[in-house]
Amino acid sequence: MKVVKTVADLRAAVTHARSEGKRIGFVPTMGNLHAGHIALVNTAGQHADFVAASIFVNPLQFGPNEDLASYPRTLAADQDKLAEAGCHLLFTPSVEEMYPNGQALQTIVRVPGVSEGLCGGSRPGHFDGVSTVVNKLFNMVVPDLAVFGEKDFQQLAVIRTMVRDLNMPIQIIGEPIVRAHDGLALSSRNGYLNADERATAPVLHRTLSQLADAIRRGERDYAALLDSGKQALEAAGLRPDYLEIRNALDLQPATGEHRELVILAAAFLGKTRLIDNLVVQTSPAAS
Repeated sequence: MKVVKTVADLRAAVTHARSEGKRIGFVPTMGNLHAGHIALVNTAGQHADFVAASIFVNPLQFGPNEDLASYPRTLAADQDKLAEAGCHLLFTPSVEEMYPNGQALQTIVRVPGVSEGLCGGSRPGHFDGVSTVVNKLFNMVVPDLAVFGEKDFQQLAVIRTMVRDLNMPIQIIGEPIVRAHDGLALSSRNGYLNADERATAPVLHRTLSQLADAIRRGERDYAALLDSGKQALEAAGLRPDYLEIRNALDLQPATGEHRELVILAAAFLGKTRLIDNLVVQTSPAAS
């Protein structure tokens, strides 16, 4: 695996691979890699001949009171995991390389609609930072395909919308959530949990599963379901940020006519903010 730090070196390496007729797959990350990230790399390798990844803790997507300074940075271990997974090229730029004119003067890419509410409501400006950095990375790599995790369901919707609206010739592949044995969605932020919190954390997934089961049984009073879900989370010691049932296709509030729903949640456990989601196939309510 080759490691590069500059845009010029990144483009040279990708251009060389493309000159050999290789299909380029791309996996952008913020590092502190776990099995979920490696699943993205493996999927990229199944669809492409040359896999590039990036590790960049993007300051543009962190709010003033969020964990930018303390976000775990484990570059050496990450490099070993990527090399073992068959990644061919790793891009590890500095903030100055990504934002040479400073963040205040950076052109911002905003994706309206799907970026609003949910995590976008709780973290103002977050998705502007995500869509901007991903747009920049796409322009640097110009991949044939890119792989993103479905754990960040709203982020995936934002990226897909951006690619469609800006006519980018890039295939976006969503990778199913990778979970621990007890159902907790793998996340770099899980490392913030102490032992007691880690034991409690799977309640989030169990609550979503209970709501999904109720919907499959025919429950359509979504407001009541969400109230019961929030109560279950609070009883376990979690502080819900949001718990929503949305149409999976456009993230609009779910109605009885929607066939594919997604239950999305964010909740604080101690100081750690956990997110999760569950897609539910259903039938329209009877008229």
